Amino acid sequence: MDPLSDMLGGIRAEGAWVTQTVLEPPWAIRFTDGAPLTMLTVIRGGGLVILADGTELTVRAGDTALVQGPAPFHLADSVGTMNHPHRTYEIACLDTDTGPARTAGPGTSDPTTVMAGGYRATRTRQERLLRTLPPALVLHENHPDNVLWLGLARNALTRRHLPGGTALIDRVLDTGLACTLGCWFEQAGADAPGWYRGAMDPVAGPALEAIHGHPGAPWSVGSLAAEANVSRAHFAKRFTEVMGRPPLSYLTDWRMHIAEELLSDPDHSVADVAEAVGYRDPFAFSTAFKRLRGKTPGQFRRPAPRPRAGTNQRTRTDR
Repeated sequence: MDPLSDMLGGIRAEGAWVTQTVLEPPWAIRFTDGAPLTMLTVIRGGGLVILADGTELTVRAGDTALVQGPAPFHLADSVGTMNHPHRTYEIACLDTDTGPARTAGPGTSDPTTVMAGGYRATRTRQERLLRTLPPALVLHENHPDNVLWLGLARNALTRRHLPGGTALIDRVLDTGLACTLGCWFEQAGADAPGWYRGAMDPVAGPALEAIHGHPGAPWSVGSLAAEANVSRAHFAKRFTEVMGRPPLSYLTDWRMHIAEELLSDPDHSVADVAEAVGYRDPFAFSTAFKRLRGKTPGQFRRPAPRPRAGTNQRTRTDR
């Protein structure tokens, strides 16, 4: 399994919101989910994505935007719309019962068709992926993979009111997310994260496939070099050049990401988690986890104490 596929594992759209809005300018849609990641694809029409800090991104028909939360943001026909709050409609992608009002105005020309979905990306592997992205990005229609994804989206829209239509829209949106991220990292070239560039390297790539496919296996530099069919010395040198860290350092760090996910489930004992990430000895795992995460597995999974009732929690900045 390649690193991007692994990091996308488990991230799913739920009840993606789809609408065709025919609105007389000025109009705006305010997204209020606080979702870690929201995906917007403009099927027809266009507008501006306006972030909480005032950053503006133009989106046209065929464009896909990814916006990181939790701050609310707008999709608007123009910046001037922000001066007309009575024309702003509020939605929450994670609430399937919400959606913007639809009003047809005499001055309206073409409708705007938007597919939107919020993602509940709470796993550490997905958070690691999001940290490599800017707060918001736009992928334009002219990329071949984006054209393919748009074809799927348009076809899914024709079935959204049929039985199974909601599930179809969700899965198509997930396909769009994978296409958008793949295209974005491809265009980034040398600025793409090391794990993405490494996946395409003839030496580091096979080792990354092995690590992400079987993170609990007893990997060594020699066994990973065998996956790449090169000498141990050449593998260690090349992997470090591409990834910016030695192979066993990368392996240990990724195991700790998986351990954090497993520790969040109280049904998994520390011994179970240790074995799942390649440690036969729970004490050795605890030592490695504390060294890299600053706390023991038990401390990591222990909830923070709740404030006592009646205590004043205001800080100086609140006064």
